[in-house]
Amino acid sequence: MDVLSDVLQAVRLSGAVFYEVEAQAPWVASARPALEQAPDVMPGFQHVMEYHIVSRGRCWVALENERDTAVALEAGSVVVFPHGDAHVMSSDPACQPGPGHGVVRQSLRGEPLPFYLGEGQADADEEAGRARLVCGFLGCDLSPFNPVVQALPRMLHVSALPAGENDVLPRLVQAAVAESRVRRPGHAGVLSRLSELLFIEVVRRHFEALPPGQKGWFGALADPQLGRVLHLMHGEPATAWTLAELARRAAMSRTVLVERFGGQLGLSPMAYLANWRMQLATGMLAGSQASLVRIAEAVGYQSEAAFSRAFKRCQGTSPALWRRQQAGR
Repeated sequence: MDVLSDVLQAVRLSGAVFYEVEAQAPWVASARPALEQAPDVMPGFQHVMEYHIVSRGRCWVALENERDTAVALEAGSVVVFPHGDAHVMSSDPACQPGPGHGVVRQSLRGEPLPFYLGEGQADADEEAGRARLVCGFLGCDLSPFNPVVQALPRMLHVSALPAGENDVLPRLVQAAVAESRVRRPGHAGVLSRLSELLFIEVVRRHFEALPPGQKGWFGALADPQLGRVLHLMHGEPATAWTLAELARRAAMSRTVLVERFGGQLGLSPMAYLANWRMQLATGMLAGSQASLVRIAEAVGYQSEAAFSRAFKRCQGTSPALWRRQQAGR
């Protein structure tokens, strides 16, 4: 069982590419927090992340009001904002917005994009100052528990490896760019799946590049013993795990397990398990017609009453009422 895949599946990861943009230097674009755009671009999702693919040229990206975070992006680069932060993209990190300069391109949905020409003169070499981007959104659940998004940095950037390297990212980028330019039957579904695959590949690259001893969820996953504990809880959430049994299976004492797990993740193994069970339960409540008894058994509770009490502590309402509320949305 792959723990990362398990989490990404349980949090209802889904993507959509909405537009392709071509801009000529000097240009700058400010993106609002993704949460403000969520009702329009991805209704029904608790959390929305924005991402950008540089398909041609180069540009800069930085968190809003934090220009010192500016990162240079080359063709083939992908940048994701896992926490939905407002950000700025530009042909130069010193470029400032020029209100009233007009729209560079329109989205595939026919809506104006907030891309403006910056102050200054256009590059003499027009081709050298041109950039093309594919921009999109990813939706997912954030509550009750999404350890992957919580563990990611505010801005996640990866570049394509040199030609010839064993890297799937360039092929995904090429496919997303090609699909965004045509409206073949089923293109929306293809773009959605490509967006999900791009995000997963970016997260994998981030995980694989982390130095040894990294704190947080990814660090725990990479640790042989803590990773074993996560593997057990995710692989068998219905098992009546005890701290003693998890420690035994990971070849640790209970004290060491609690200390190391808490130091990495900020909560105890049993609290993590309870949170994960609630995430699975919300997915089953929202996405199936299974009875509460069946859901309770599937996530490790001996009775519907015990499950209902735990669910209400976590979500503030009963499972039955929560399910009705989700159906109403």
